[in-house]
Amino acid sequence: MPVHYERDAEGVVTLTMDMSGSANVMNAEYTEAMGEAVDRLEAERDGITGVVLTSAKKTFFAGGDLNVLIRVRPDNADEALSGVTGVKAQLRRLELLGKPVVAAINGAALGGGLEIALACHHRVVIDDDKIKLGLPEATLGLLPGGGGVTRMVRLLGLQAALPLLMEGRQLRPARALQAGFVDELATDRDDLIAKARAWIAANPAPRQPWDKPGFTIKDMRVGDPNVYALLGAAPAVLRKKTHGAFPAQEKIMAAAVEGALVDFDTALKIEGRYFLELASGQVAKNMITAFWFQLNEINAGGSRPSGVDRAKTTRVGVLGAGMMGAGIAEVSAKAGIEVVLKDVTLEAAEKGANGVPGITPTDSDADLAGCDLIIEAVFENRELKGKVLPAAEAAALPDAVIASNTSTLPITGLAAAVSDPEKFIGLHFFSPVQKMRLVEIIRGEKTSDETLAKAFDYVLQIGKTPIVVNDSRGFYTSRTFGTYVTEAVTMVSEGVKPALIENVARKAGMAVGPLAVSDEVTLSLQLKIRDQTLADDPDAAALGDHPAYKVIEELVGLGRTGKSGGAGFYEYPEGAKKFLWPELLTRYTRDDAGVSEQDVRDRLLFVQSLETIRCLDEGVLTSARDANIGSIFGFGFAPWSGGTLQFANSCGLAAFVERADYLADTYGERFRPPASLRERAARNEQF
Repeated sequence: MPVHYERDAEGVVTLTMDMSGSANVMNAEYTEAMGEAVDRLEAERDGITGVVLTSAKKTFFAGGDLNVLIRVRPDNADEALSGVTGVKAQLRRLELLGKPVVAAINGAALGGGLEIALACHHRVVIDDDKIKLGLPEATLGLLPGGGGVTRMVRLLGLQAALPLLMEGRQLRPARALQAGFVDELATDRDDLIAKARAWIAANPAPRQPWDKPGFTIKDMRVGDPNVYALLGAAPAVLRKKTHGAFPAQEKIMAAAVEGALVDFDTALKIEGRYFLELASGQVAKNMITAFWFQLNEINAGGSRPSGVDRAKTTRVGVLGAGMMGAGIAEVSAKAGIEVVLKDVTLEAAEKGANGVPGITPTDSDADLAGCDLIIEAVFENRELKGKVLPAAEAAALPDAVIASNTSTLPITGLAAAVSDPEKFIGLHFFSPVQKMRLVEIIRGEKTSDETLAKAFDYVLQIGKTPIVVNDSRGFYTSRTFGTYVTEAVTMVSEGVKPALIENVARKAGMAVGPLAVSDEVTLSLQLKIRDQTLADDPDAAALGDHPAYKVIEELVGLGRTGKSGGAGFYEYPEGAKKFLWPELLTRYTRDDAGVSEQDVRDRLLFVQSLETIRCLDEGVLTSARDANIGSIFGFGFAPWSGGTLQFANSCGLAAFVERADYLADTYGERFRPPASLRERAARNEQF
């Protein structure tokens, strides 16, 4: 039975959820089984003293069935609304049973799982840091549609509930207890059930706070001027954060505030209508595709070679104790891996180690003995890398994987520095390493499946997300992100106002404006990369006359090398907020630039999407999942879009091609769709 119903001699009913599959999900099977259970509880009410709701799975409840939700469309929204309303009606009947109902939470309760628990009168959770509780729907472009918004606001108050709802926070049990939506912690399963039963015995006829006469939400007192001040400012604060690119957060705020001003059952209806509006929209489909289906495929090893045993890295040697090397060493050590951090001097290595437990600083290659993974993280200089790699390889284990953290230099060329190119691979981390989730794994021409598998396993071991790409200059992420920055600077050269470019980029959902990013990576470094590309690739001659690089050359010539140099596209006054260099307007901006805001937006987004498609055509990328997750986690491509390829899908490929042709005709051939895209659009075949 999907919901086991067991009543003991004391009249306590234990409902144990045990749906088909590895986790309990809110689908048709659940709805039917829970409906039957609630019917029976109501029929046997007089002989019942209380209800314990728990799970037979490792998790309590995984949430809604996203395979169903992703198929919700405007033309079937009424059917979907009926289903959501039915689920909420069952939970409402459960909390109005007139008997104590306790959620005995033995594992993760996320989304619909926590909504079920919130409909119970009391919540007890095993105190295990592996367990997460929360309503993460906002991270998938949705809102909690099973009563989560309505109950959380009434339980915690509007100001405390909104951050949990709009940010989709997932809390450990102790933190959830502190937040107020968990009532008790238990040491193990036996203690969990014992505490649930004890609460039932002590509370024979509980009522939810919102069902008691005179209930008011603590920070929503009618007539309180502070309330109106809060409600007046909140939408503006939200818009400043999201720039209007994330509809879920706006609808969550609307459902929370509007629902707080009416009775409970009306609030449930308001919540349901906003939920269906989001679920039937394109943004939710984009985000569910990327952050659920594709991310899960990656973490399950979708890009890992099959037939190779799982490997565990035990000792890693990191070459270079600068910002990147120190970060790689820290995340490795915190994952329980023994780390040797080497630099040219012991003092530099100790500074990079920063006292982190598990890191041994050194200036000697001999200390790399026993390492099964070497990661080179020195400056982007081919000669320097060629010097440090063979010495480290000689000291490490014979079968050690040798990796470079280069962000642009082709891996196949760097592999010439080691004795066995099959053991060589690229591990491109992103800065700051401690925060950035992505690692781009670059396979060279001779990299073996075993080496790739070991590298993939290491990335998962340190809690990062791996994507796998094939070797080329700039690989996928640096190459594609470079088009974003270059396109923005090109628009500056055309006379477009820099502030317009920056603001439109953020409104489009990009993590950071392209001119600000250009300053972060430094303008001088961009010129060095350009010069190295010109030296290595005869086909790249056009870069020499590129209008974007002419602007960068002029700024560098004026001593404006970027943020680290104190000035670039922005001014960086000490102790004050940065601002765009005013002289950009007099040097470059023209009133007759003739580039509309929509064109600015599309140029920034389309140029990245088209470069991704070229990477796919060239075999640099081999899957849409790696492209989408790599673009969002690696260089901050608009999360609402689901990634660079999903963005094209969501436009409709035929419409995307038409718009790209317009951009090509107007602004240059870099926007011209490749033949593969035209053929795919003709077949109506999405990425």
